[in-house]
Order: sequence, then structure tokens, then C-alpha cells
Amino acid sequence: MKKVIVLGCGLVGGPMASDLSKDKDFQVSVVDKNSNALDKLKRATGINTLQADLSIQENVAELVKDYDIVLSAVPGFMGFKTLKTIIEAGKNVIDIAFFPEDLFELNDVAIANNVTAISDIGVAPGMSNVLIGYADNQLDTTYSAVTYVGGLPKKREWPYEYKAVFSPIDVIEEYTRPARYIENGKEIIKPALTDPELLNFENIGTLEAFNSDGLRSLSKTIDAPYMIEKTLRYPGHIEIMRILRETGFFNKETIELNGVQISPIEFTSKLLFPKWKLEEGEEDITIMKIIVTGKKNGQDLCYTWDLFDTYNAATGVHSMARTTGYTATMALRMLASGLYTKKGVSAPEFIGKDSACVGFIMNGLKERGIIYNEKIEKI
Repeated sequence: MKKVIVLGCGLVGGPMASDLSKDKDFQVSVVDKNSNALDKLKRATGINTLQADLSIQENVAELVKDYDIVLSAVPGFMGFKTLKTIIEAGKNVIDIAFFPEDLFELNDVAIANNVTAISDIGVAPGMSNVLIGYADNQLDTTYSAVTYVGGLPKKREWPYEYKAVFSPIDVIEEYTRPARYIENGKEIIKPALTDPELLNFENIGTLEAFNSDGLRSLSKTIDAPYMIEKTLRYPGHIEIMRILRETGFFNKETIELNGVQISPIEFTSKLLFPKWKLEEGEEDITIMKIIVTGKKNGQDLCYTWDLFDTYNAATGVHSMARTTGYTATMALRMLASGLYTKKGVSAPEFIGKDSACVGFIMNGLKERGIIYNEKIEKI
């Protein structure tokens, strides 16, 4: 039996711990500083819980030392240093923190510590990368890779028509972090929220898409002349976020207000959290379309994967937690089983190069009701 510790007991961390605890091969513990979240999870599942401040790296190092595998679900601003601490402790790790730093900066450290670290392994980045890596490996030449993805509330409520399972500051990063994509083989950098377009989806209707910095490691690991990721929201959301951003509500630099220094982004996140928080039992939707084109054996092909997932009323787990968290728990099972053994830091697209690993994760997700509908067409 392998001992697993989950760092973070939020709307994603809790369901991940619960999913892993159902596996007889794992003994699971979960850590958070929020005693209410821990108590709720313990009452529902009986999982061992530990209260600690994970922003203190000495705590992280001490907590992980007696475990075989670590699953990190800390907020993005803590993600890189937490991952580094775990690797330096010599622990294999699955990581879903959406941090701004380059994950490959930790590759040498991971190799030196004989560690396998799989980072960015959520839904997008995550399964989007896995499937793009898979298609790229199947093709002789890859022309393009495009991802559209969004997590949305089923019920639209003014003014934002948006809810989040992540911390508001992490979500705001999608609106402030410059968006990088590949065009004509070169990296292009544009502000987030640019190049809006409207797309129609069968199960939900018209959504708007905008540039966001979701391409991440793909820009370095996949050789294709055009690659981009766009975030999906209900129409009108882009303009509201642009107004807030350009007014300065998302700025990190402190300002003086009546003799007190405050951070606009922290102030804004405090106001937005009650508006954006997905409440217990509130239904949400995850929608994603991945399109990869290229050539194989002289034939132009198009690989398409479509995901439409909803809140699971039977388990009470939100869709974004399911699609993000269960991808990570299946990756952890894959690692624990010995199916994936590459040392160093792995981006999800590395997993995509191994058909057995892709099948393992996809089958596990299907068992949990998360289905990626695949279509391969000649073009």
C-alpha cells in the first residue's frame, strides 16, 4: 500500500483525496489550513486530515517526508516553490497548481533527486496537452493545435455569469497574464482577453472565446507552426473583465488609501469571491474542444476531441473539480502502477506520447463519467 498526501482541501483537492481513498492500494491524507474544509471531508469520507499552513515551505518538507507520492493542489502563487520543496524532499509528485514560472526550471533538480514530477496535469492545461501530445505522436507532421476550454455555471446570473472552483486570484491571472501562442512557427505575445470570437456549441449555445496563457509548455515541446488556447465564457464577460483590468482593479502593486497600503488585486478578489464562489449543490459545466491537424502517410488528417461535462448530483462534485481532479488522480495511479517511469519534470504532453498511458487515463476518466468524444477525419 502506498501512502499518498494531498496538499490542499479546496473544491478540487477534497474530491481528489476522496477519489484516491476509494482505492485499496492507497492510504490517503490531506492537508490544509482551513479546518472547516478538513472537518467536512473527514465527516464524509473518514480520510486522515492534517491542519497546516502550506505557504510555509518548512511545513511542506516536514509533511511529505513520510509519504510515497504527493499530490499538490495549492494555489498558483504558491505552486512553484511548493513543487520545488517536494522534489527536493525526493518525493514523486503530481501537480495541478497553475503557476506562472517555467516548470522545466525544476527538471535538473528532479533528476538529481531521482524524482518523477508531472505538472500542469488538470483539464487544461492537462488533458488538452495529453491529447495534443498523442495526436502529435501519431502524425508524421503536425500543422496546428487549437484548444477552446471553459468552466461555467449552468445558471447564468448577472453581472458576471461566471463561477469558479479555484481562488479568485488564480482566475484573475487568466485576464492579466500575457497570452502566448505560436503563429507561423514563432511565439506571439498579446494581452489576455484579445482576439474575441463567438462559437456555437450544441449543448450550451453561443460562447465567446479569448486569448489566454494556456499554451504553456506546448510552445516548447510540440513542433507545430500554429498553436493556441482560448478560454470560453458566456458572451459579455470579456468586456466586464477588460473594464476592471484597465481601471486597475487587477494591479498587484499596492496603493495608498486613507493612509493604508492596499493591493488592488487582493481587494478585488475579496469582493469577487462571494460572487464567483460555486456553492454546494450549484451546477456547473466544463466544455472543451481540441483540434489537431497534420499529415500521416501523405494524408492530411484532423483529430478532434469534444468534452461536455456537468456537475454530478449523485456525488456532489462540481464538473471542474471532476475534470481537473480526476485527471490528476488517474495520473497518480498511472505513476504508482509503474506505467510511467520517466524521471525529471514531465509536462502532460509527454504522457501523450505513450498510447498505453493515454488509454489508462482515458479509461479511468470514462469510468467516472468524463468522456472525451474523439473523431479523426481526412481533410
